[in-house]
Amino acid sequence: MPCPPGCSTLKVWNLETGAEEHTLSGHAAWVSAVAVTQDGRRAVSASDDRTLKVWNLETGAEEHTLSGHAAWVSAVAVTQDGRRAVSASDDRTLKVWNLETGAEEHTLSGHAAWARAVAVTQDGYGASASDDRTPVESGNGAEEHTLSGHAAWVRAVAVTQDGRRAVSASDDSTLKVWNLETGTLLTSITLDDQMLAVGIVPTASSTADRLYFTVFAGGSGGGVYHLEYREA
Repeated sequence: MPCPPGCSTLKVWNLETGAEEHTLSGHAAWVSAVAVTQDGRRAVSASDDRTLKVWNLETGAEEHTLSGHAAWVSAVAVTQDGRRAVSASDDRTLKVWNLETGAEEHTLSGHAAWARAVAVTQDGYGASASDDRTPVESGNGAEEHTLSGHAAWVRAVAVTQDGRRAVSASDDSTLKVWNLETGTLLTSITLDDQMLAVGIVPTASSTADRLYFTVFAGGSGGGVYHLEYREA
């Protein structure tokens, strides 16, 4: 699909006043995803032009262009310390980038189809979702587990704050909860819609021994699902 005017830009807004602060221009095709560092100083955008860009949100200036993917870049996540980003691409790979230098640090290969989504834990491990029906957990540039069980494309993935669990969302109308330490499936929840998005909200009652968190998921029919997950 041709890129209409404005499809390749990002805008920075003041949430107190609703005023536009910056227009971030530089991509040559659709912008597909964006992530913001925890300190709010940088944004990393992903585009169908096969690149990512690092932006200074205070000035609106482009700091780096991250080149290396061979196809559309579908998703991006940043580490908690704001020093690295992980991108997912239709070239079936993920890449780890140094946001200070703009250098590529690792290419994570292993998916057999498009990589659709990526999430990063507090300690720097990543979980990715792919059209090959499998989420994959990676750390230190190496694959740790392939999480098999979905019967259709995996559209999204989210990880808990402590990095011990992941929830994947799939076109097979299920959400699956995974143990990231062992790579095992803990539970599968079947809903009445294809699952396109998922997010996790921690709860105050969750402890090291008893995990408890809230899951929000979006379906292809426009519905938003609210689930409570508890482990005994």
